[in-house]
Amino acid sequence: MLLFLGLFFGSYLVLSGLYGGYLHLSEESAYKPDLITHLVAKQSTAVIRVFEYEAMVAPHPDKPTMKLYVNGDYLARIIEGCNSVSIIILFMAFVIAFAQQWKKTLLYLLTGAVLIYSVNLIRIAVLAIALYEYPQHASWLHGIVFPGLIYGMVFLLWIVWVRQLKPIANKHE
Repeated sequence: MLLFLGLFFGSYLVLSGLYGGYLHLSEESAYKPDLITHLVAKQSTAVIRVFEYEAMVAPHPDKPTMKLYVNGDYLARIIEGCNSVSIIILFMAFVIAFAQQWKKTLLYLLTGAVLIYSVNLIRIAVLAIALYEYPQHASWLHGIVFPGLIYGMVFLLWIVWVRQLKPIANKHE
């Protein structure tokens, strides 16, 4: 149990520290709020267009966000917290805490990160369309439904990871 906690919190702190350093370096970047969030905003608009809505993003002139427009209507801000990196870090810390074979673990980390990132793009696009079509439900959609979907998926990925692990022999037997 202590090994799990040490690995989880240790890897979480290291990965979060690296991400924090990246964000600090991004303050001087031409991409606002940072390159990853900028890419997520641009890629999300491409997904929205797949659903036959017109979409565009533009950097906010005063804040570190991207303004999202659907069919010409300003709908939302895409902020650093929308880019899925923090969720990917949480996912990775848990998987690392239960790591057994490094190749298998690295493959699962990469696969999970790509899946979380991709589902997040779809989540943002569908949320934007839902906000456009049902603005009266904005608080509920943004605060409960769509975070629940992404965190629920991460939870399922954790369950899959733990269930496929090989049992470790008890040293006291």
